[in-house]
Amino acid sequence: MPTDTARRATELLVALTGDPGATFRSGQLEAIETLVERRGRVLVVQRTGWGKSAVYFIATRLLRDEGAGATLLISPLLALMRNQLLMAERAGVRAVTIHSQNTEDWDDIERQVKTGQVDLLLVSPERLNNTRFRADVLPGLMKAVGMLVVDEAHCISDWGHDFRPDYRRIARVLDQLPDTVPVLCTTATANDRVIDDVREQLGERLEVHRGPLDRESLRLSVVNLSQPADRLAWLAEVVPKLDGSGIVYCLTIRDAERVAGWLRTRGVDAVAYSGESENDARIAVEDDLLANRVKAVVATSALGMGFDKGDLAWVIHYQSPGSPIAYYQQIGRAGRALERSHAVLMRGGEDADIQDYFIRVAFPPRDQAEAVVALLEERRADGATLTDIEVVVNARRSRIEAMLKVLEVDGAVERADRGWKRTAEPWTYDAERVERVTAQRRIEQDAMREYGSTTDCLMAFLRHQLDDPAAQPCGRCANCAGDDFAVELDQAVVTEAVSYLRSSALVVEPRKQWPAGSVRRGRIAADARNEEGRALGVLGDGGWGSVVRSVKAAGHEWPDELLDAAAKLLTTWIPEQAPTWMTYVPSADSDRVAHLAKRLAERVDLPLHDVVSRTRATAPQDEMDNSAQQLGNVSDAFAVTGPLPAGPVLLVDDVADSRWTLTVVGAELRAAGCPAVHPFVLAVKYS
Repeated sequence: MPTDTARRATELLVALTGDPGATFRSGQLEAIETLVERRGRVLVVQRTGWGKSAVYFIATRLLRDEGAGATLLISPLLALMRNQLLMAERAGVRAVTIHSQNTEDWDDIERQVKTGQVDLLLVSPERLNNTRFRADVLPGLMKAVGMLVVDEAHCISDWGHDFRPDYRRIARVLDQLPDTVPVLCTTATANDRVIDDVREQLGERLEVHRGPLDRESLRLSVVNLSQPADRLAWLAEVVPKLDGSGIVYCLTIRDAERVAGWLRTRGVDAVAYSGESENDARIAVEDDLLANRVKAVVATSALGMGFDKGDLAWVIHYQSPGSPIAYYQQIGRAGRALERSHAVLMRGGEDADIQDYFIRVAFPPRDQAEAVVALLEERRADGATLTDIEVVVNARRSRIEAMLKVLEVDGAVERADRGWKRTAEPWTYDAERVERVTAQRRIEQDAMREYGSTTDCLMAFLRHQLDDPAAQPCGRCANCAGDDFAVELDQAVVTEAVSYLRSSALVVEPRKQWPAGSVRRGRIAADARNEEGRALGVLGDGGWGSVVRSVKAAGHEWPDELLDAAAKLLTTWIPEQAPTWMTYVPSADSDRVAHLAKRLAERVDLPLHDVVSRTRATAPQDEMDNSAQQLGNVSDAFAVTGPLPAGPVLLVDDVADSRWTLTVVGAELRAAGCPAVHPFVLAVKYS
């Protein structure tokens, strides 16, 4: 005989799904009853597509019907929030969200929350760090909250594949909750280590409801193609033949844009998607994918957790993620309502470098973190701005901001009117924790390499990585069934892909502002500024940038084909004030750029004049990580000897990292009377 909770919950499930015959999956009703009848605290670890959101929407409605307050749902991504709002409406739950893209609605939403007109408030973990939200909304909500939900709870743990420092604030929110308020944490990607860490942070009362993680519809395959051009050719061959629409995942924003552009040249309706896309553009892409108006969305991990399209037919990885757990999470987008779907991992030669970068920047280096804290200690009375910190700490602004967030969560620093201040809390750098988690990341990286080469069941491999006790051979993957995606590449298409990668010449934008706090300040005057420049590609991009990287690493001469490509670009690029002569930025330790300029000048028929010299030694610019440090490294390090030839100049260097060297040399050339400076480099370096 079903309980009243079970009967009412089933009615809500029917409304949510629109299916009169809908029944709960194993574990769903048990979790709902624990929350509603016992006011318990539950961690639900279930496979993607199992229906974790149904648990908290139905529990919210039942609790509200019993007079409980609104649910506070902490959710990590805007894409996830939009899907959840639509589902909430079907469940009869009045849901609203506060996030960075709807600031104009905050006042009205806060009023609705305070007056009880809202059943469920969705916020990002970063919102817990917003001073206004913490002061004006959170205290009242904590007094009346009916349930707390933490979606994608693996983000709480350092060990989780997508750890976010702001999730650690959730433990403080829990401390403010009465024991009678139920708590639900959900994830599909938590192994034993992550579960233990979440339990340690959120309390021993946390019950773990765990189910098998098999995905019966998924057919897993691996394709090993180290060269980007080969992978592009493979995509051109395979994607048009796949049924339905799908996602191609890339590790970087630039790769997502390039792969989408390539597919469009092959007649595939493809669009790029990343965290840097405008909000309206992201919504439009999601809607087009949901409605099957596009064949492929080429995305970074920004299109991941919670994106729900039941008929998504395939997921392809252009590059390998850093861990099997992250991979399992992303392929979980596919096949939720299909009998058969595909997940194909392509492994590239650049994967390890990109993953190594992500591992290196996961935690602030000890010397930088201690330098920030020491500076704020020294300026305890007044605090310091980001600009002040940049002058002292050799790190990119984005890295400094991330470092301050970690230090703030640790209690070492706090926001102030002018920037940041040191708190009274004692603090020491937790080197042991950093080393422990970093070592685990390396283990996960090795496991992902093993996944790419194993002959055992691919699904069982992923389930073992997630400590699924029910893991067993699936009988469906390429290793089990022999049905893989190996194709014979059309070499003509590979050649076209190489040409495509090498055709992406880039604009080198001129610097227009000296960095605040640096040796030079203010706006760069128009008569001291470079013009727009050009670069053949990005260092290591699979096109000319990869040629540049390999030549520099080996110390070889510049190959003729590279110089011919550079000359072709220069002869087709005709600025309004066309260069009439050429000079170059002298290298610190070799004549390589001089040789480059000499051979290039011969090809484009411009006279070469050796007018720039170094006045002091400098460190490599790639060791400098923010603009203040980069400019300080090269300021006053060059001199121009004249008189100069008449007319605009083409300023040549091999690689542009920060563009401050080009900016400083260009300013010197302008000061010496040159009417225009046009930079040209073989490659730019993007991190």
